Amino acid sequence: MITDISFEITQSSPILGVNKSLQIEKSDCFSFAVFQDWKANKGNIKGRLVMLAYRIAHLATVNKVVHVLMIPYLVFYKVFVLWFLGVEIQHRAKIGRGLKMSHGIGLVVHKSTTIGKNCSIRQCTTIGNKTDADGNKTAGTIIGDNVDIGANVCIIGKLMIGSNSTIGAGSVVVKNIPEKVVVAGNPARIIKSL
Repeated sequence: MITDISFEITQSSPILGVNKSLQIEKSDCFSFAVFQDWKANKGNIKGRLVMLAYRIAHLATVNKVVHVLMIPYLVFYKVFVLWFLGVEIQHRAKIGRGLKMSHGIGLVVHKSTTIGKNCSIRQCTTIGNKTDADGNKTAGTIIGDNVDIGANVCIIGKLMIGSNSTIGAGSVVVKNIPEKVVVAGNPARIIKSL
């Protein structure tokens, strides 16, 4: 397991300020401990199963040899989690420890998404990329630590969601969100600062 290493993601944004950066610990996002979400999903058997299956599938991102060896498991993951359970968390997504998945159905997390530690995601939420005007796909969303995402939320594009923020149910997020705010609406707007 990688420990005590961090990296900084910098992106220009009029909302976050020019070159606002988000610090993410590699030990949080790239840890391969398979039970790291167990406690966050206490009493939620489906959440525990999905996150355990994701953590095992995420091991396939270590290198090409491991990926080839894990192809049978990745097929199982796709059939069981993506098709039967209705939760589409791509195994290449980078998710920090302690992700709480409430009522996991209709959940989509794109493979280029990075989610910090101790976040919460509810049902029917989509975190994806988009195609720009030139026909190119954008990079994924970067979500900070301790972000609470309500039900039926769409987060689309190359965005940064600041740590300790709350996104209200039914919100459509198409712009960066600063730290410690509550946003809601379509498009999502800041309701209050925390």
